[in-house]
Amino acid sequence: MNKTVLITGSSRGIGRAVALKYAALGCRIVLNCRDDVSGMAAVKEEVLRLGADCLAVQADVGKKDGCIRLFAETEKTFGDVDILINNAGVSWTGLIQDMDFEEWDRLIAANLSSVFFCCKLAVPGMIRKHAGDIVNVSSVWGVCGASCETAYSASKGGVNAFTRALAKELAPSGIRVNAIACGLIDTQMNRFLAPEEIDALLEEIPAGRMGTPEEAAELILHLTETPAYLTGQVIRLDGGWI
Repeated sequence: MNKTVLITGSSRGIGRAVALKYAALGCRIVLNCRDDVSGMAAVKEEVLRLGADCLAVQADVGKKDGCIRLFAETEKTFGDVDILINNAGVSWTGLIQDMDFEEWDRLIAANLSSVFFCCKLAVPGMIRKHAGDIVNVSSVWGVCGASCETAYSASKGGVNAFTRALAKELAPSGIRVNAIACGLIDTQMNRFLAPEEIDALLEEIPAGRMGTPEEAAELILHLTETPAYLTGQVIRLDGGWI
């Protein structure tokens, strides 16, 4: 695969797994993080060991200036982005009346505005080639909503609607847009849960376990390799939970 793959939020978890998956296929990898520079550097070393070219850019993709710099550095080094994986995101748990206005703004910026910014910047190059893939990493809470995760659910619901609408907009240009709606995945984002809370959740999941970042990465890879007619889909990866 002689392609350039940009993965936001790729210093750990699903983003790291995706980067290694595409690196093993010989793609050019663009890593990104907001704060975890040491984690991103470690992933870059892993990518290079697999023999793939790699660019690592620290940038806050929840801000348009950060996204503009990320894409400018990418295009200078590798040219246009062929595959965009919008993986960056944050969570917030609590009652809506306890959420500050500023916390809402930060969450929407990280989870939803980042998807718009990155797609806006990636699409022109894809249109020129009449080819491209965009995969947005979403959540099952964007499908059905979760108590005490109202803002997070709203942001991921926005990602799901954005995915379906943009797929219709870009299909005539040969560009696919899909999303994966993750359930309980064993990543740092879920490490705040107490063991008893995890056990309670696992009792609700028919598969009886958490998903892995590698499983999410495998699904993302498949979505960029499937027939071109598959677009506008939000596919749940949740062990039969929802």
